[in-house]
Amino acid sequence: MRGLLVFATLIVVVLCRESFEGHQVLHITAKDDTQISLLNELSEVEDLQLDFWTEPVHPDLPVDVRVPRQSLQMVKTYLDSNDIHYSIMIENVQDVLAEEQQVMFATRAGQVKNTDAYDYANYHTITEIYNFMDMLVAENPNLVSKIVIGQSYEGRPLNVLKFSTGSNRPGIWIDTGIHSREWVTQASGTWFAKKIVTDYGRDPALTAILDNMDIFLEIVTNPDGYHFTHNSDRMWRKTRKPNPGSTCVGVDPNRNWDAGFGGAGASGDPCSLLYRGPSAHSESEVKSIVDFVLAHGNLKAFISIHSYYQMLLFPYGYTKTPVKDHDELKSLAYKAITNLASLYGTRYRYGSIIDTIYQASGGSIDWSYNQGIKYSYTFELRDTGRYGFLLPAKQILPTAQETWLAVMAIMEHTKANSL
Repeated sequence: MRGLLVFATLIVVVLCRESFEGHQVLHITAKDDTQISLLNELSEVEDLQLDFWTEPVHPDLPVDVRVPRQSLQMVKTYLDSNDIHYSIMIENVQDVLAEEQQVMFATRAGQVKNTDAYDYANYHTITEIYNFMDMLVAENPNLVSKIVIGQSYEGRPLNVLKFSTGSNRPGIWIDTGIHSREWVTQASGTWFAKKIVTDYGRDPALTAILDNMDIFLEIVTNPDGYHFTHNSDRMWRKTRKPNPGSTCVGVDPNRNWDAGFGGAGASGDPCSLLYRGPSAHSESEVKSIVDFVLAHGNLKAFISIHSYYQMLLFPYGYTKTPVKDHDELKSLAYKAITNLASLYGTRYRYGSIIDTIYQASGGSIDWSYNQGIKYSYTFELRDTGRYGFLLPAKQILPTAQETWLAVMAIMEHTKANSL
C-alpha cells in the first residue's frame, strides 16, 4: 500500500512541474577567445531559451548549457559550423529529474520525530528543512536558537540558526542555497547544522571556536526560489518577486549586493538569469542579511556556499584590483582545499573570483569584505560537469563531509587571527 501511495504522490508532483523532456546539457570546450565570443553571441539569442549553467568567459573553463529540445538542432549546427567542440553531458534532463524525484519519494517515511532520524543523504522540501531546524533547536536549547531575520517576497520566514555558548561574541556567517536550484548546498547546510551540535564538546577545534565565537547558519537563503524548484521548475535560480514592466520574474540574489552593483558580470535584463535587480539590496532576501550583518557589527567570517565546479573563491569579483589581504586569503584557501581533498581526493581550484572564473558584480562576499569582514569566501561545490546542478543524492554526504573540513579550516584560522 505504501508503494502505491508513493507512486501516486510522485505522479501528482511530476504533473505539476515543468517538463524538460528532450532537453540536453552540452559540455562545450572553446579553443580560443574567438570561440568564446561566438558562444556569447549564441547566449544572446533569446528565442533559443538557453540556460547557461557555466558562463562563456575564457577558454580555460568549459561551458555547460541546457538546450531545449526545439533548439538542439540549431545550436548543434551553430557549434559545428564554427568548429566549436562539444559533448553531450546529459542526454535527457527529464530522465535525470525523474530519477531524482523517485529517489526522494522512495525513502520518505513520514515526518521524522528527531534530527537523528532525519535523512541527511536525501534532498528535502523547504517544509522538511524548516521542521528539521525547529527540532534541532528543541533538542539543543542551550546551544542552538532560531532567529528570523526577515521575510521573503512571498512571506516565508528567513530562518537563521544561531549556535552560541555565550553573549556578545564575535560571529561567523554561513549561508547555503542563495541560488535555489543548487540543492546540494541546502542539503550540506542541514548536515553542517547537525555536525555542529554533534561535535561540540567532542571535537576540540569546534569546541574552541564555539567557546569564543557564534556561528550563524542560513540554510535556505532563497526560500521562494527553493520552493519553486520543488513544485514548478527544478532549474529555477532567482528570487520570485515580479519585475515591473516585464513578464519575467525574479532577481539573481548574488548580483544584488552593493559591491560594484550594476557593473560587468551582471545583467540589466529582467529575463536574464543574472538580472541584478532595480537597485542594490532590492531583494528582501538580500536586504535581511545586510541588515543583520550591519546590526551585529562583529562578524569575522562570511562564507557563502554555492554549486557547482569545485572552487573556493575570495574577493574581488567586480574589480581586478586585489584586496589588501589577498596573500593571506589565498594561503588560507589553499589550506582549506588541501584539507577538503584529504577525505575523498576531490580537487578544487582557488583564487579571487575575477581571476579564477569571471568578472561578477554585486556579489555577497565582495560586499561582506568591504564591510571589514576579512575572511569572506564563496564555495562552489561538486561536481565539475557530469551532473552539474543535478548532483545525485548519493553524493550529498561525501560533499558535505569534505566541505566541512574546508569550512573548519577557515573558521579555525578566523578564530586564531581575529580574537
